[in-house]
Amino acid sequence: MVVKTVVEAQDIFDKAWEGFKGVDWKEKASVSRFVQANYTPYDGDESFLAGPTERSLHIKKIVEETKAHYEETRFPMDTRPTSIADIPAGFIDKENEVIFGIQNDELFKLNFMPRGGIRMAETTLKENGYEPDPAVHEIFTKYVTTVNDGIFRAYTSNIRRARHAHTVTGLPDAYSRGRIIGVYARLALYGADYLMQEKVNDWNAIKEIDEETIRLREEVNLQYQALQQVVRLGDLYGVDVRKPAMNTKEAIQWVNIAFMAVCRVINGAATSLGRVPIVLDIFAERDLARGTFTESEIQEFVDDFVMKLRTVKFARTKAYDQLYSGDPTFITTSMAGMGNDGRHRVTKMDYRFLNTLDNIGNSPEPNLTVLWTDKLPYNFRRYCMHMSHKHSSIQYEGVTTMAKDGYGEMSCISCCVSPLDPENEDQRHNIQYFGARVNVLKALLTGLNGGYDDVHKDYKVFDIDPIRDEVLEFESVKANFEKSLDWLTDTYVDALNIIHYMTDKYNYEAVQMAFLPTKQRANMGFGICGFANTVDTLSAIKYATVKPIRDENGYIYDYETIGEYPRWGEDDPRSNELAEWLIEAYTTRLRSHKLYKDAEATVSLLTITSNVAYSKQTGNSPVHKGVYLNEDGSVNLSKLEFFSPGANPSNKAKGGWLQNLNSLASLDFGYAADGISLTTQVSPRALGKTRDEQVDNLVTILDGYFENGGQHVNLNVMDLNDVYEKIMSGEDVIVRISGYCVNTKYLTPEQKTELTQRVFHEVLSMDDALS
Repeated sequence: MVVKTVVEAQDIFDKAWEGFKGVDWKEKASVSRFVQANYTPYDGDESFLAGPTERSLHIKKIVEETKAHYEETRFPMDTRPTSIADIPAGFIDKENEVIFGIQNDELFKLNFMPRGGIRMAETTLKENGYEPDPAVHEIFTKYVTTVNDGIFRAYTSNIRRARHAHTVTGLPDAYSRGRIIGVYARLALYGADYLMQEKVNDWNAIKEIDEETIRLREEVNLQYQALQQVVRLGDLYGVDVRKPAMNTKEAIQWVNIAFMAVCRVINGAATSLGRVPIVLDIFAERDLARGTFTESEIQEFVDDFVMKLRTVKFARTKAYDQLYSGDPTFITTSMAGMGNDGRHRVTKMDYRFLNTLDNIGNSPEPNLTVLWTDKLPYNFRRYCMHMSHKHSSIQYEGVTTMAKDGYGEMSCISCCVSPLDPENEDQRHNIQYFGARVNVLKALLTGLNGGYDDVHKDYKVFDIDPIRDEVLEFESVKANFEKSLDWLTDTYVDALNIIHYMTDKYNYEAVQMAFLPTKQRANMGFGICGFANTVDTLSAIKYATVKPIRDENGYIYDYETIGEYPRWGEDDPRSNELAEWLIEAYTTRLRSHKLYKDAEATVSLLTITSNVAYSKQTGNSPVHKGVYLNEDGSVNLSKLEFFSPGANPSNKAKGGWLQNLNSLASLDFGYAADGISLTTQVSPRALGKTRDEQVDNLVTILDGYFENGGQHVNLNVMDLNDVYEKIMSGEDVIVRISGYCVNTKYLTPEQKTELTQRVFHEVLSMDDALS
């Protein structure tokens, strides 16, 4: 009986893998090795693409009308704790869907996820007009420890002060951490039975018993159980994911089941899809050669799958939306790039995913991401620029830059700009422990005031001697700032070590980890906000004259800056050097600490939309106007100038787009290997007179930027005059905003204002403007 089962199983694999090349990927799960042996680089253009079917447009209409209805009323929401397979199957229109599987048993029904923190989960319910279930409340307050409970039991006084002062904020201490990418194509290539057997083998291979291996044995066991639940979810939809997929349609279906299993139970800051298109293309090329499916049928599968991804929605609190505005889900889908053997990795499936923007309409999700190099076929690069010119919903990441820090040929992007390499066999960059970001400008200003908060002058954040000079002297300020950075990084590391220990303990992402190799090493993703203003402040102190303005008690509440100084983004070696020093000083301090599970410290210059929230928590600096307190203690925002997002220069910088690009390319990615985010708006007329000229120039500019050391570009090709009224009035305008794409109608009034105050480049270079 056992022999017969083995023979039957082998027959299934022989049939599923017929025509696929290579052996090593069959003996041990490795999508990376499978891809290397089987993908077909595509050098042609987009002329093969198929348009939408009536069935796809019908599904799109239902999705859009349902969402609009709930936005007018309220979204349905569960009050039962969520699960992978104890929630029934849900459909949009079963008879017309070609790919099955959504997040709940009803379209746009929000899942209740209390394991991260019961208070936040119940707040979300109440803000959506629902009442928590008393029985569930009792269970999660009396008998179950949530991640939030565990974290706050362990938080130090320094962490609490930093959170209270908003020097450190946005921490994933009440919601899931996100930024873990399962290799969901593993389910399609191998089936759940193969993956479960591999987990059993890994569990049995752990012989020594110590603290580390005990934890690992339990985690592998949880991964095995999660795969069992994925099988049950497939059964609910009538698809048997125990076995590998036999064709393109099944491959997409299997990937969707794996991904929706994750979205049912994990409410992370990002739920990225990973490097899926290139795997699906291998199935599609085989099916096209066999005559199994037509190009139109394959495009319809992709359109239906992408429509499912667009239906993913998480229950969020209003406070969360202040940091991640516009309701992003960060379903980042990575494509193109280069192989180690010198072959590019553009496939027809990359075109098909980008084609969904035309077929089923422009959309913020999934977060379409092209891994760029000038070695990609010109046809593809030009198609990408054509689509960005048309839709402004694609982001670009430089593989040449990322490869220098060990990101391999199957790397993909997590969330926004953060590269990961899930199957990296050297066990580097496999997953990320997300950690939000800290306000480095606030830390600098607080340090100048002897550790007293830069807005709330009576609140002591940390111990440090104040600067008492009448004119700020650069070396003194730098020495003071370095002490502030010591405190800041010590506190930040402590917070993240606690958060990720408690997340593993109380809300381990077993279903995502089930689609990854058992042995992993994480990046611990630290971040910076206020980067440009910090660099500009240091530059003003060094190259101009900065006089602090003090009250009667010696507290600095404002600054007078006299004279000229170079700003970040002007491609001036003086400000570039200060930026390079800042990121190196910050990252070097982080890397001096022991991190949870021997994680590797990486840093991102990325803010999402939290740059607005951070601006509202920061006082005046030598280079911008912040908030201040009214006599009654309330915060006055009347003179507030918003931080720029990510690594963007301030809107006061004089550089054109090329100067901006050169400044960012000067940063050493090794010190910011979690991503250096640039969100750019460029007017079409700055790029040339005709559409063809504009597209060609975009290709040339991105080629130069990424080969010169650049890592990331959010590209918006638009004129402010064309979109200003639409943005401010709440019409549908889809833009790249800061590592993700958003429909601006979902932004707050403040965030709309900040967006329209960004630089919309009307010249490529300041040389052009001067001439």
